Amino acid sequence: MIQGAAGAIEFALDAPLGDSAAKGVAVIAHPHPLFGGSMDNKVVQTLARAFTQSGWTAVRFNFRGVGGSQGVHDEGRGELDDLLTLVSAVAPEGSLCLAGFSFGAFVTTHAHERLSALREIEKLVLVGTSVSRAPAAPIASEAHLKTLVIHGEQDDTVTLEAVLDWARPQALPVTVVPGGGHFFHGQLPLLKNLVVRHLSSANS
Repeated sequence: MIQGAAGAIEFALDAPLGDSAAKGVAVIAHPHPLFGGSMDNKVVQTLARAFTQSGWTAVRFNFRGVGGSQGVHDEGRGELDDLLTLVSAVAPEGSLCLAGFSFGAFVTTHAHERLSALREIEKLVLVGTSVSRAPAAPIASEAHLKTLVIHGEQDDTVTLEAVLDWARPQALPVTVVPGGGHFFHGQLPLLKNLVVRHLSSANS
């Protein structure tokens, strides 16, 4: 637990695989709190495994009002504060990655926008990014090579068309998983491998 603006924030830390020192910290945000989203979501856990396999410490956490985290849902505003507070606590310096799924990816775009003005973000991973309920923040062009946007072709929670409408003005590439739904049922190993490949790639 750490203390946030709305009270305690519950988080889980997964150490990197192997004996070598961690490359840095990856903070991963979960899907919508009002629809059962939590840090135990299977996509969030898959992202954590991708990061630990790639040598990063993975930090999952519960937004306010979820699990052991205090407070109530704040439609993204307070949740952004939760994410930024957690980053300050677990990764005040050193190498940092940000990742999120669905509502968590939406919040992560705004955290990236805020933090990238202050420090370097090594990698950004956005899965099933929620762009419909509230606008996701744009990704600056200089961060595109560090960014992986993954979306399921048949996502019926956030349509692929909506994500392309968000990405198109930015010329931000989107990796489409054929036949994939919002939760990538049966395709989590593929999702993990796409993220691992991105984490191993150079930024230029």
